[in-house]
Amino acid sequence: MDRLERIELRRLEVPLRVPYKLAFGPVKHFDTMHVEVHDAAGAIGYGEATVLTGYTDETVEGAWANLRGWSDEIAGLAPDEAKARLLSRVDDAPFAVTGLVTAIEMMQRDPHLEVAAPVEVPMLGLLNAEAPDAIAREVDELIAKGFRTLKVKVGFEAGADAVRVRVIQRIVAGRVSLRLDGNQGYSTEDAVRFAAGLDPAGIELFEQPCAAGDWDAASAVARVAKVPMMVDESIYGLADIRRTADLRCARFVKVKLMKFGSLARLAEAIDLIRALGMEPVLGNGVACEVGCWMEAQVARGRITNAGEMNGYLKPARPLLENPPRFESGAMRLEPGYRPRLDLDALEAATKERHAAAARIARTA
Repeated sequence: MDRLERIELRRLEVPLRVPYKLAFGPVKHFDTMHVEVHDAAGAIGYGEATVLTGYTDETVEGAWANLRGWSDEIAGLAPDEAKARLLSRVDDAPFAVTGLVTAIEMMQRDPHLEVAAPVEVPMLGLLNAEAPDAIAREVDELIAKGFRTLKVKVGFEAGADAVRVRVIQRIVAGRVSLRLDGNQGYSTEDAVRFAAGLDPAGIELFEQPCAAGDWDAASAVARVAKVPMMVDESIYGLADIRRTADLRCARFVKVKLMKFGSLARLAEAIDLIRALGMEPVLGNGVACEVGCWMEAQVARGRITNAGEMNGYLKPARPLLENPPRFESGAMRLEPGYRPRLDLDALEAATKERHAAAARIARTA
């Protein structure tokens, strides 16, 4: 019988090339839990969970403790039994569960991770510049790299954000689409004022301006918004997707692999969004290569807009010897591709490690 022979965990701090500016503060490194699983036949799978306060109630310390304890528990089990045990905990700790379950899925060669022919998954670019001259240069650079959708972070100060958005619209002049992301930074009053004052020209959507779970605020903003709304941090499961449809508070729903526990559950969520008459958006800007590659694999054939799985472009040093190829504004998926770890880069980012083996599980 196949079993999980060995599980290796690393808690990483992955430095970024430039700070990732969010409404709740700049992110200078990713707190990533790297998972490696081996079966008795020698198959290997990788998974990850990048924990960011504000995106999840999980903490770095809590996720690390869960991963260590669960790895000791499931070492020696059959892969499907291990996945079932882990997924029973997904509501309480989705990021940690996802790290382990997706590693097992990769080890099992889950069909979501296989392509028969090369596939390009378009992605969006991130516009960071503030001053008009710098904005113009960065827009030109991003367009030259092939991006056709750009994300603009707002949620800081509504008045100043509105001025910057108008400047960006003037500079872009319809050459690309814009996504505005509030990252939960506004009060209801500021979000209503900001959304009602937008010129819709070239704006694809306005994402999550108010706190996750504040459905009254989401509904209030949707009533006055001149552009389509999207929920993100409010979505943790299928019930939240259904609630969004019932309230009619968003046309777009963004999902991330780390919130759903497995590749199959993520695909199910995307299918539900479409079935309820909304448009799915997929991708995590706060993830490394393995997580972003897995999201792109699920995106193919299911997502028709620019993916947000661009987190793997942010670290100063890749964790893989063969990062997913990026060209012409898209991640290119190749038949037979499997991640190969850059052990030196992984070692440089490692803060803690833990290992669990089948023999330990049998004698515990």
